[in-house]
Amino acid sequence: MDAILFIGHGSREQAGNEQLLAFTKKVEEVLRQRTDVPIFESCFLELTVPTIATGIRRCVEQGATRIAAVPIMLFSAGHAKLHIPHELDEAREKYPNVTFTYGRPIGVHENIIEILLDRLKNAQGEAVLEQAATSVAGTASLLSVVNQSALKEQGHPLSETAILLVGRGSSDADANSELYKIGRLLWEASGVADLELAYMGVTRPTPEEGLERCLQGGAKTVYVLPYLLFTGVLMNRLNDLLAAFRASRPDVRVELAEFLGFHDHLTDLVAERAIEALEGKAVANCDMCAFRKMVVFDHHHHHDHDHDHDHDHHHDHDHHHDHDYHHDHDHHNPSGKKEGASS
Repeated sequence: MDAILFIGHGSREQAGNEQLLAFTKKVEEVLRQRTDVPIFESCFLELTVPTIATGIRRCVEQGATRIAAVPIMLFSAGHAKLHIPHELDEAREKYPNVTFTYGRPIGVHENIIEILLDRLKNAQGEAVLEQAATSVAGTASLLSVVNQSALKEQGHPLSETAILLVGRGSSDADANSELYKIGRLLWEASGVADLELAYMGVTRPTPEEGLERCLQGGAKTVYVLPYLLFTGVLMNRLNDLLAAFRASRPDVRVELAEFLGFHDHLTDLVAERAIEALEGKAVANCDMCAFRKMVVFDHHHHHDHDHDHDHDHHHDHDHHHDHDYHHDHDHHNPSGKKEGASS
């Protein structure tokens, strides 16, 4: 009997954990229409319960003989490459009669670009509404400004607009590079003058550095897109950081978009990843997976204790990220000028 086990990261903010569970319920509804899988469970890698071991036990107790583990994670970093597979290895030893398959993280996908564009449009609409509410009288006039052309008329020309895409940050260089690929694809599709990237922890550039780069490029409006699945510690920290920046730079308009979260494209993508795992079609998470057991053995990384993985291990060594990837040809450049964008 088949089972699908969704594995989230886990957060110190209970609201984030509840959102993960609500999201996997939506994915389950989609999969019940597309497959005949009878068993679905959700669990967390760390910081909260149920644990992965508990999720697996619940599947087995319901009669599962094959479990497809699906990581609800954006990239294939240490957790997806090492820690979750280690938990599955232990489960294989405990349940020798159960077959385990492992799916891919969300990764780079066209659905993600569409979600980010939707989040950008929503943030733009809210910014126009807020400005129009203080300068336009009458409901009809207010509604008339909520569109892309009004974005320019309300003092938001695309030539002076930048996107700051903010990821979690990882010690895994491959995972960090994936955000740059997504940033490039998003910049190509968005039409804004500039796009910069930043990370909330572990690596650089920081959000503060990313904002400064946007301003150095001439931006007067910056839309900050959090590349985070749900709310939590990092989302709260980003809110606080932007509040402080606005106070220090009242001449710059900074708008924070919604996290990825509850979007039909994300639901469909995770359902796709689950079906891949169920059918054994998932591609290996990394070329270096042959070394996974050695690394796990060395670190013996257990997740039954409440150690903090909110990824704010700051590095004070002076490694620079001043890579200016300028593009002097026109990529979706609505102004017709030669603009630079880093991706």
